[in-house]
Amino acid sequence: MRLALVEAGGGPVVELAADYPLPFEDPEGWRQGLIALCGKLPTELRRRVAALALDGTSGTLLLCRPDGSRPAGSLGLALPYHQACPEQAPPALALSGGSGPAASASGSLARALRLLAEAAAEGLDGPWLLRHQADWVMGWLLADWRWGEEGNNLRLGWDLQRQCWSGTIAQQAWRAALPQLVPSGSVLGALAPAAAHQLGLPLACRVVAGSTDANAGVLAADPRPGDGIAVLGTTLVLKQFCERPIQGPGLSCHRVAGRWLVGGASNAGGGVLRQFFSDTQLAELSRQVDPRRPSGLGLRPLPRPGERFPVDDPTLEPVLEPRPVSDALYLQGLLEGLAAIEAEGWRRLAELGAPPLLRVLSIGGGARNPQWRVLRQRLLGVPVLNRPHCSAALGMARLAAAALAATPAATQAATAPTAAEALALPDRQDGVKPPPPP
Repeated sequence: MRLALVEAGGGPVVELAADYPLPFEDPEGWRQGLIALCGKLPTELRRRVAALALDGTSGTLLLCRPDGSRPAGSLGLALPYHQACPEQAPPALALSGGSGPAASASGSLARALRLLAEAAAEGLDGPWLLRHQADWVMGWLLADWRWGEEGNNLRLGWDLQRQCWSGTIAQQAWRAALPQLVPSGSVLGALAPAAAHQLGLPLACRVVAGSTDANAGVLAADPRPGDGIAVLGTTLVLKQFCERPIQGPGLSCHRVAGRWLVGGASNAGGGVLRQFFSDTQLAELSRQVDPRRPSGLGLRPLPRPGERFPVDDPTLEPVLEPRPVSDALYLQGLLEGLAAIEAEGWRRLAELGAPPLLRVLSIGGGARNPQWRVLRQRLLGVPVLNRPHCSAALGMARLAAAALAATPAATQAATAPTAAEALALPDRQDGVKPPPPP
């Protein structure tokens, strides 16, 4: 988890990071982590925070009551973004109208159908709400769980272009579980008193609808035309701005800063590296890698069976062998496998109509690895620039500041603070632990 604080004009003030206090699937850990990170800010800074925005994994979904409370036991845990639900693929395809990010076993719609089916199997009656990670925490901030941000709900079936739910989703008996959606950057109101007290933030602090973690990283990187953004974190996310929306299996299409932002997220990424090496080992072994000499291993570094992008295949198996005696050579093989997945991802976007790729901006923890950058640049054939300090939290803090600046002065309290804050919930940005904050 990561928190960033910026000045009203968007200039960084401080950035903090911490591990989840509970397993990722436990939503209570998201809330506790936010409280703990805010508590690390100096009191004089907390008192000046005027707006707050959240990003999270757009596919991590949970079932809750209208007051945000969750069922007991395993049903009260979230289904994480990487978990496919193959048994729900046929109904998800039918309900979504047969296309889009909600149409597959890897979409949030399939996870929603599993959660609802499990609740029915346990004899639990509604009313229920289906909420993604950032939207559930946003509900706690407001003490109002009806809202959802558009980008976080594309995988649940929201049609951004038509501004409605895809297919027959809105006609289902459980339609009341769907969120009321607002655009990213919308000011939804002030902090609820209980949340303000626990966070140590002013009651006047505004809650701003955020975005997905990958979109937040893009906002922080500030790309120019022809740039592709690679988010090198626990998973690998590729993003490009396009003149028109693009649809396809495993793709997401967002509206950010008035432009269409398309991309996809692989299940592969830095999380696979951490299955084999510690952060210290990754740093040391990377220095031993010679990116000019291929390893010849041909690995497919998925953390578990199933892939979302560049191919949408819930049964695709990892290829993690052979493992040579040399750990440095094995790490090189894993990095080459990730680079191959990235190259195929950019090719897939180009096939679907994305503009020619002129260079790649790398953000997230993996952007701190110079050997990986050279491997990727050799395979991609375009310049690759590392920008490791463009965190998702920084992008959200700047979104919060921009939303505050756009709010009419008459609607703000006379003693409004002068800073903006954001929390990046999943830390998919960080395949390697961040350096100490300034």
